[in-house]
Amino acid sequence: MESALKIELTRDAIDLAPVSKTARWTGCVISALPVLFLLSDGSMKLLNLPFVLEASAQLGVPANLLPGIGLTLLVCIVIYLVPQTAALGAVLLTGYLGGAIATQVRVGNPVFNDFFPLILAALLWGGLFLRDARLRAFLPWRSGE
Repeated sequence: MESALKIELTRDAIDLAPVSKTARWTGCVISALPVLFLLSDGSMKLLNLPFVLEASAQLGVPANLLPGIGLTLLVCIVIYLVPQTAALGAVLLTGYLGGAIATQVRVGNPVFNDFFPLILAALLWGGLFLRDARLRAFLPWRSGE
């Protein structure tokens, strides 16, 4: 017996309210903050700068892993910046930042070091939520009804 209920999610099946110009620009600005920070972080890892090597050694990350980590971060940022793949990029960057939190917790760094990657992830998702109607439809923000 065939399933009585088939749901096909297409652009026409979901009522996508257009994103206002203000929300789109606000989302872009909010997204730009963590993106700029992460771009510089990934670039510095690729360049093997001395202070990055020292900080990574304190975290227990071998210097030979830094270029791969930096390249992975930069690829995730590019995926996030392409509108069609931005949600996938946000998921990948959230995983990357989760690893950063785990590393900070493992070495016992101050609490702010634990929360900074969480703040970056919240800004990435918040900016995407404001600028992407598909994400708004998938994760609707509802008032207390």
